[in-house]
Amino acid sequence: MRDFLQRTWRTGAVTLITGGLILLALSGYLAPVVRLVSEPVVGAQRWLSSRYNAVYQMVSSPADMNAMRIEVEQLRQENASLRSQLVELQEQQKDNEVYYALLNMARRNPNRDYVAAQVIGRDTNPFMRYVLIDRGSDDGLRRGMPVLTAEGLVGRIDAVTANAARVQLTTDPASAVNVTLPEANTDAMLTGSVTGDLVLDMVPNEAVIQPGELILTSGLGGTYPSNILVGQVASVRKQETALFQTASVQPVVDFTELRAVLVVTDFVPVDLSPLINEPTLP
Repeated sequence: MRDFLQRTWRTGAVTLITGGLILLALSGYLAPVVRLVSEPVVGAQRWLSSRYNAVYQMVSSPADMNAMRIEVEQLRQENASLRSQLVELQEQQKDNEVYYALLNMARRNPNRDYVAAQVIGRDTNPFMRYVLIDRGSDDGLRRGMPVLTAEGLVGRIDAVTANAARVQLTTDPASAVNVTLPEANTDAMLTGSVTGDLVLDMVPNEAVIQPGELILTSGLGGTYPSNILVGQVASVRKQETALFQTASVQPVVDFTELRAVLVVTDFVPVDLSPLINEPTLP
C-alpha cells in the first residue's frame, strides 16, 4: 500500500511539473531559457556543417576541375570551328561578289564571248608577273586572248594547256599595251616593270596630261580590243629636252586580290611579227 502511494505521488508530481513546463512554454516564459540552451547546440551544428562542406569541396574539387577543363576545351573547339566557318563564309561571299560583278560585266557587253576562270596560282618568280587559271584549250582558250575583270584589263593568255592557262599581267616587265588618253587626245605605250609598277611611255611632249586622267586600250597593234579601262595617271614626269614624257599609272585592277577573271574568247590577236621581221627591200 505504501509503495502504491509513493508511485502515485511521483506520477502526479511528474505530471504537474510537465504540465507546468508546457504552460510556461506556451505562454513564452521559457523562451529565454530555450534560447540560452539551444544557441550552443546551433553553433556546434553550424561549425560541423561548415567543416563538412569544406571537406566535401576538397574531396570533390579535383573532379569539378577536370569537368571544367573538359568543358573549356569543348568550348574552345566550338569557338575555333565557328571562326573557321565564319572565315569560309566570308571568302565565299567575296567570291560571290566577284562572280556577280563579272556576270554583270558580261551582260553589259553581250557582243563579246567570255569564259570565266578562277585564279589557282601565281608565278613564284619575283621578276615576272603571271597568274594561273583553271581553264585551258579544252575550254576554247588560246594564246594571246585578253583577260579582264569587272574593273578593267588584267593581261592576256601567255601559255595554254588542256585544262589550265598562264596569264601575263600588264605589270610584267615584258608586257606592252597600246593605250589612249581620251582627255589629252593622245596615244601612248603602257609597260610593266620589275617592281610591278605601270609606266606610261611614248607620250608626246606636247600632250597635256593630268593626274587622274583615265587610260584605255587603243586597239592599235591588234593585241587588245579597244576601250578597255587600264588605269589612271598617278603622276607625270616631263623634261623639256626629251622627245617624250612619261607618267606613273595606278592600275584599276588590284592584282594582289585576283580571284576570278573573264577571258575574251572571240578576240583573235593580230600577228604582226612577219611584217615587223620581214627584211626591207633595197
